[in-house]
Amino acid sequence: MGGGDDVKLGLMTAAFPRLSLERVAEWAAANGFEMLEVACWPARGGERRRYAGVSHIDVDRLDADRVRAILDRHGLEISSLAYYPNNLHPSAAERKAANEHLKKVVAAAEKLGVPIVGTFAGRDPGRNVPDNLKEFRKVWPRLVEHAESRGVTIAIENCPMIFSWDEWPGGTNIASTPAIWDELFAIVPSERLGLNLDPSHLVWLMIDAERVVRDYASRIVHVHAKDLEIDRDGLYRHGTASLGMGWQVPRLPGLGEVRWDRFVAALYRAGYDYVVSVEHEDRTFEGTEDLVKRGFLVARNTLRPLLV
Repeated sequence: MGGGDDVKLGLMTAAFPRLSLERVAEWAAANGFEMLEVACWPARGGERRRYAGVSHIDVDRLDADRVRAILDRHGLEISSLAYYPNNLHPSAAERKAANEHLKKVVAAAEKLGVPIVGTFAGRDPGRNVPDNLKEFRKVWPRLVEHAESRGVTIAIENCPMIFSWDEWPGGTNIASTPAIWDELFAIVPSERLGLNLDPSHLVWLMIDAERVVRDYASRIVHVHAKDLEIDRDGLYRHGTASLGMGWQVPRLPGLGEVRWDRFVAALYRAGYDYVVSVEHEDRTFEGTEDLVKRGFLVARNTLRPLLV
């Protein structure tokens, strides 16, 4: 993503499920954040996994003027609208529901003048990679065509989505490695399909984050800031064949193994100039609103000196 003159600090609003968009915006602006990645799950029910199911903008009842007024009042911009379901769900009904709501989020982005919608490619965890690529070919060309027609770019996050046994054995998002990205971009070569790059997932997959930035610079349209700690005792007990189960520990930037100075340096070298959006999934800073806010401030203090 290009066209700006600096890299802005943002946050993903899903960590504040009980706060209104107004209150999130007020706190974010007062504490040095410049952009919001706004959660847009269905307002009347949906996913209830951690950090999902949050709706700070109800796309079914969108009041675009009100949303713009909130952002203007606090001097903020929206970096993207966020909806991260399994768009290749093995259940036809659940897949259709995810795909249709994603289209509504894209339409809302167009109305709000937001250039990006963040989501997952999806995956049937019980199928192998070639079979999932066949499913991707069925679903994604028309989703990207829908976004293209509205001037919106879809940013696929690179999280494998394998944190719990119901996601076993393959995870619920196929788009987690360079080899797969190449396949997906060959199937849908549109410039309206890009990456929302999160370096934390690359840590436990043992993929060089700086090389990813270099090799996929033209496809990186949004960046998530999340860190990751490898629990060495968990790795000893479960081994790599567990696919991270029992030893990948999400952390806030600065508290894990990502070298943020090197990662941000790679972004600068690649010409990236949009947003670094903090995604809060650190259990150490959960349980109360004050703890969540404290966690975001830890991330801010890590990243702010690097972003100009």
